[in-house]
Amino acid sequence: MLDMLIAGGGYVGLSVAVAVKQAAPHLNIAVVEAAPEQAWKKDMRASAIIAAATKMLEVFGIWDEIEPEAQPITKMIVTDSKMSDPVRPIFLTFDGEVADGRPFAHMIPNVAMVGALRGACERLGIDIRHGLSAAGLKTDDTYIEVSLSDGSTLQSRLLVACDGVRSRLRDFAGIKTVTWDYGQSGIVTTVEHERPHHGCAEEHFLPSGPFAILPLRNNRSSLVWTERTNDANRLVAADDLVFEEELERRFGHKLGALKLVGDKRAFPLGLTLARSFVAPRFALAGDAAHGIHPISGQGLNLGFKDVAALAETIVEADRLGLDIGAINILERYQSWRRFDTFRMGVTTDVLNRLFSNDMAPIRIARDFGLGIVDRLPGLKSFFIGQAAGTTAKDNPRLLAGETI
Repeated sequence: MLDMLIAGGGYVGLSVAVAVKQAAPHLNIAVVEAAPEQAWKKDMRASAIIAAATKMLEVFGIWDEIEPEAQPITKMIVTDSKMSDPVRPIFLTFDGEVADGRPFAHMIPNVAMVGALRGACERLGIDIRHGLSAAGLKTDDTYIEVSLSDGSTLQSRLLVACDGVRSRLRDFAGIKTVTWDYGQSGIVTTVEHERPHHGCAEEHFLPSGPFAILPLRNNRSSLVWTERTNDANRLVAADDLVFEEELERRFGHKLGALKLVGDKRAFPLGLTLARSFVAPRFALAGDAAHGIHPISGQGLNLGFKDVAALAETIVEADRLGLDIGAINILERYQSWRRFDTFRMGVTTDVLNRLFSNDMAPIRIARDFGLGIVDRLPGLKSFFIGQAAGTTAKDNPRLLAGETI
């Protein structure tokens, strides 16, 4: 029997495995992943990783491997305009450092991050099984049994579901969600440009939704482009020439000629919050527990906060000789993470509704608010510290760069 089974071999699932195994090497941990073994190498996306999360990766011993591929975000600017506006005034700017030499975030290719985490799993002796998805659950007093797609079963003292926003395991466990659709989709792709971005990230608030330009290495940028779903699907289905013309209207010419260098894909956007993060011998983490709008760039980082809190809860319980799958143990993790997750979900929902419209009174009010924040250095420092995850009083130890 396993001590912990993790369903989902993305960065959240792998990080849970590494965090717990590193601190409690005697625990028997396995990961099951629905995708084929080499599928992760085809993911051309990149993710924004906040400063607190990089501290956790340092504790894992893999940041030195990831850093050569990571692009520090040295500055961020925010604009609010229509595409037809001849000038896009900058209403808000943030400097990119929360401490000397530590930017508030990095952009990291998913392949680099997942590859480093998989290497850590291999060194720690964590078994990763591919091509297996969950087909059912059965909970006993001392274990949980997972039926897999190949007809086999696995028993574990604790099951951690990191199987995404449409988690089947969450449904099998009978956990309900609060869910609504924004009628928007996020177009994700990568572009190459003539001139350097100097590590500057940009968020343009346009009537259809935010258009984010996020810097990557080698004169490239990752785009998260929000459009109404019908328009997003039309753009993704269009040939590259039409897509690039529409892209240029939003991106502008400040970095010279643009060229698509990655696949373009559209992902439906909505808000999904699990009503409970835990059940007997069962815990949710990452998108399985919460799916939020990308307007704040905090989706993955909420998952890393789950990782750090859950790992600390499990390891401390194990050191005290307690049952790591007992509901009273798992409820500590839930109480640690639930309010922060709810608050971020509400925040992103309000921001999206506030900025994804073109009503003149609302535009005037929000631009005035952005201008006020830009003129208050103390408030800007507070916001950047919150975004970087370095000022939270209840941070788990891993996010402070400390071992469990």
